[in-house]
Amino acid sequence: MRILGIDPGYATIGFGLIEAQRQQARMITYGAITTPAGLPLSRRLYQIGTDMEELIAQLKPDCISIEELFFNTNLTTGIAVAHGRGVLLYAAEKSGIPLYEYTPSQVKIAVTGYGKAEKRQVMDMTRRLLHLKATPKPDDAADALALALCHARSFTSQLPKQGEARKTI
Repeated sequence: MRILGIDPGYATIGFGLIEAQRQQARMITYGAITTPAGLPLSRRLYQIGTDMEELIAQLKPDCISIEELFFNTNLTTGIAVAHGRGVLLYAAEKSGIPLYEYTPSQVKIAVTGYGKAEKRQVMDMTRRLLHLKATPKPDDAADALALALCHARSFTSQLPKQGEARKTI
């Protein structure tokens, strides 16, 4: 199963594609969609949507895993991120690919076993679980890979065995 993890934003949107089979996962690709700071928010959102549609068409994931929003102290930034996340949800829904949403705590538990793990712990475990030499950069891409791993680990029992047809989730 090819799982596309998405770390939402409006300036930098991390993505990571893994292939998961039962207890095994391997990284296929990762990166980030970026939008220039000088553009109006509406133009940035349009670019995010267009780029995400192209990315989904190119990577052909079986499902998409995206982070639910968690608001810290900066509400203004949170609102812009929420706009970006809405565009990402739209692009995923438009593609017809199953979409799954996870809280930051769910990702931390799936990747590290501890729901209050520090960001560096999650990034290091993501690197280890995917057998990577270095932690992916930017951090948004590492977060996206963690989201993909979260889905793989949360739905392990529903992933097909080698040679078995893919089940509809």
